[in-house]
Amino acid sequence: MYKHIIVSTPFRLSNGVRSAGAVAALVASLAVNLPARAQSDYPNRPVHLIVPYGPGGVADVNMRIVAGKLSDRLKQPFVVDNRPGAGSIVAAKAVATAAPDGYTVLMTGNNSAIAAALFEALPYNILTDFASTSTTGFFDLLILTKAGSPLKSVQEFVNAARANPGKLNIATTAPGSTQNLAAELLRSVTGINAAIVTFRTSGDMMTALLRGDIDVAFEFYAAASGLIANKQVIAVASTGPKRSSYLPNVPTVQEGGIKDYEALSWTGISVPATTPETVVQVLSKAINDVMLAPDLQEKGRTLGLEMRGSTPEEMTARMKNDIAKWSAVIEKAGIQKLH
Repeated sequence: MYKHIIVSTPFRLSNGVRSAGAVAALVASLAVNLPARAQSDYPNRPVHLIVPYGPGGVADVNMRIVAGKLSDRLKQPFVVDNRPGAGSIVAAKAVATAAPDGYTVLMTGNNSAIAAALFEALPYNILTDFASTSTTGFFDLLILTKAGSPLKSVQEFVNAARANPGKLNIATTAPGSTQNLAAELLRSVTGINAAIVTFRTSGDMMTALLRGDIDVAFEFYAAASGLIANKQVIAVASTGPKRSSYLPNVPTVQEGGIKDYEALSWTGISVPATTPETVVQVLSKAINDVMLAPDLQEKGRTLGLEMRGSTPEEMTARMKNDIAKWSAVIEKAGIQKLH
């Protein structure tokens, strides 16, 4: 951008001799300061937000809501670019190797922590190859039963599983998914002997629950909201640290007597690690500012999301804690690491 620096005023030493050293010093000073000045107008062109899932899922919709608000706030388009792939690797690798200028950013979150815990090796390190900006959304899971089930609380399910070892089952999506690990965490903290049955899709799982093939299922609100509204399935507990705003009458697992249990999925936005701090701060402030919009909060509630920002440091701390948490769950459950 800055191809030429012209110094029109001659520099002289006290004896009147021109100082080449002084000129060089000025040029060096300008060269150091110019990038900072260039960053001060960030963003001045479209920003690509890479999402590691296909269009239509709750995480993708979450990012599209945020991207729209950021576009309005920062006066440049935030373009959602879906790049699904195993364990979010395709998307993360693309951003890790992108120019660290804030124009290619990545949706990270609980998915990134699970990938770090589940894969034997990754072509990037989520903690050292990326810098956090802010969280964007939090969503707990629901423990669901078929309408009419005798299991009307999480404690009743745990008691029934203890009284009938190996007889009850829990449905989740694929091994290593948030749903699956949340179920493994419940088995771990309660010590119950209940089989975990995995399904390829949420639809397949809900069909099995309605048929009575399984006793309880772990799923996000967005995938089960229609069945809940029609009272075909019942949410007996939510897995977060507090009751959700969209189902305030549903107790948490902790309220159900399982004191050491919490499973909370979340999303955030990360950038390549060497992105200038000025850019990180612009993004962090903008994300936190748009979180205050009432329409954004309402859209989040309809998806079962609590839209909430954070500092970069808080987001990084959450990532570290979740990597440690899910690593312990994976190890105790004996889930084979992926290559």
